[in-house]
Amino acid sequence: MPLVDIQGNGLVFLLCVPRSGSSLSTVMLQNHSRIFATQEMWFLMSLVDLAKAEPRPYGGNAIIRQFYSAMVSEDVFEQACRRFALEIYNGFLQGSGADFVVDKSPRYYYMLEWLDRLFPQSKRIHLQRNPLSIAASFKKVNRNSGNGFELIQSLQSPELNMRAVDLTLGLLRLNDYFEVEHPQAYEIKYEQLVASPKDELEKLCTFLGIGYEEGMEQYGRFVDTTKSNMFYSMGVGDPFLASHQEAHKDSINNWKSILDRQEVELYCRTIGADLFHRMGYSQQLEEAEQWTGVRYEASADQEVMERLTRQFTKATGCEWQPQYRIKPEAVAVHSEHERTDAIDTEQASAPDPTLAALATIRQLEAALRAADHRLERGYNERERLKVQLASTQSKIQRIKSLIPFGHQLSAWASQRKILRGGKS
Repeated sequence: MPLVDIQGNGLVFLLCVPRSGSSLSTVMLQNHSRIFATQEMWFLMSLVDLAKAEPRPYGGNAIIRQFYSAMVSEDVFEQACRRFALEIYNGFLQGSGADFVVDKSPRYYYMLEWLDRLFPQSKRIHLQRNPLSIAASFKKVNRNSGNGFELIQSLQSPELNMRAVDLTLGLLRLNDYFEVEHPQAYEIKYEQLVASPKDELEKLCTFLGIGYEEGMEQYGRFVDTTKSNMFYSMGVGDPFLASHQEAHKDSINNWKSILDRQEVELYCRTIGADLFHRMGYSQQLEEAEQWTGVRYEASADQEVMERLTRQFTKATGCEWQPQYRIKPEAVAVHSEHERTDAIDTEQASAPDPTLAALATIRQLEAALRAADHRLERGYNERERLKVQLASTQSKIQRIKSLIPFGHQLSAWASQRKILRGGKS
């Protein structure tokens, strides 16, 4: 049975921001006999953040951060994460009869650079939806779930609001990423999927290199299958999905009945007209302009975008490459294991001096980084103690200066104690 390999063959990423229709896309894809697709995984983001060492109940945060920064090279860390991910993905495939895994995880825009390094040959589906419909879906879902969502407050919040990041930086980043054509990339629009699900799935299956299977878009027919049970057991994604048996067009233009004019105006000003045009939603932008009576500037509101970027970077420590795009040509993954696997048996039986030298260099570099960290800590600790000592001495002098005749009182007290036979 084919499995996902180290290059990412057999792996499909469904990339979008939340509320774009990814649950609907996935529930139809998972009905294909050769596809394993379930609700949101998100675990790759946890892998990339391992080195950040968030507070843990057992402590050791500083030790963990030092371990990753001083002892583990980027190459080794990347290989370890790739191997872990492969165990997860291939564990899903084993016993399922499928040979494709679809990882549908909104917010993978968080780590597009890293995703490309991990699995350069993976297929990537870009799911697009009218930005106003995405904002309306956030408001509708959160209104019904009781969590509460205010579009204007989210965009203007002085603290990080991830929904605001989704609706702005996330959309921009994904559209930058897919700006160039790529043989491993495919775009699908939510509106076209719900209007003609069979036609869109046929084209999507062609992109994946598999044949369309009759009726896979009618997800209500598969509710009693093992894969469908696993899909719904996750309890995440679109809470309204299970209330229908197949795709419907009710939500295509419902943003007009969910968002008010003030919300539409602020959001369109924030992301700018260019993003609507790039995404293929010029008509929807025109409808918004007619409804609000405002002609929107082409570019996004830079002040808002810069504020959101600062908030996001401060909270996550994540810095993106500006206008990062998918690589024109996928670069094959190379590691010590992959290179030795590629060597024939006779050559592999003898140690490769180049690889041995590289391994030695990495070990020495790790040791050097560790020593440098220890020296830095020692120096910082010495300087800290110097400052503390100086501060203590200064406090002593200040206290002495506040006591009148401090020396005379001290001498008098000592003499009196002696005269009383050592009794105070």
